[in-house]
Amino acid sequence: MYAIVEMAGQQFKVAKDQKVYVHRLQTEEGKKVTFDKVLLLDDGKNVTIGAPVIDGAAVEAKVVKHLKGDKVIVFKKKRRKGYRKKNGHRQYLTEIVVEGIVAKGAKKAAPAKAKTEKPVAKTETTKTVKTEAKKAAAPKKEAAPKAKASADLTGKTVAELKEMAKAAGITGISSMKKAELIEALSK
Repeated sequence: MYAIVEMAGQQFKVAKDQKVYVHRLQTEEGKKVTFDKVLLLDDGKNVTIGAPVIDGAAVEAKVVKHLKGDKVIVFKKKRRKGYRKKNGHRQYLTEIVVEGIVAKGAKKAAPAKAKTEKPVAKTETTKTVKTEAKKAAAPKKEAAPKAKASADLTGKTVAELKEMAKAAGITGISSMKKAELIEALSK
């Protein structure tokens, strides 16, 4: 079983009895600390992912000691200018031992449900929109004569179709095929 938890501004993958060095904590040596910002929890069978954290999950740890990290040398130099700066840094750390991972209350992230739309109160504007939509849908009766017209066009040659397209004001007819010309003329 392991968990990904945020401790002192950093994220760590921790397991039971693991030793971790984190940025200095204000807790005294020998005291217990609980971290409740658990981002991921894996118990071997199930993986629980928080959104952003898992409710009820926590990592319990014990502060072993406070110490300083290794020395880091920061050396700055600009060549041919005589500029050299040497600086060092040692980070203050806290050594902790993870005593346990508490998963009680941990719930799997539920998939986001689609938002249901609230019914809109019927007003005059919705009635006018519906009547306009019906009026726009009404010209479907003209489709039958166009079908007959396209049947008449299939018997014509490509040259005749191009002349008809020029007369109708259709542009780009030089690259069109016969089927495309018939479709453009039937519209």
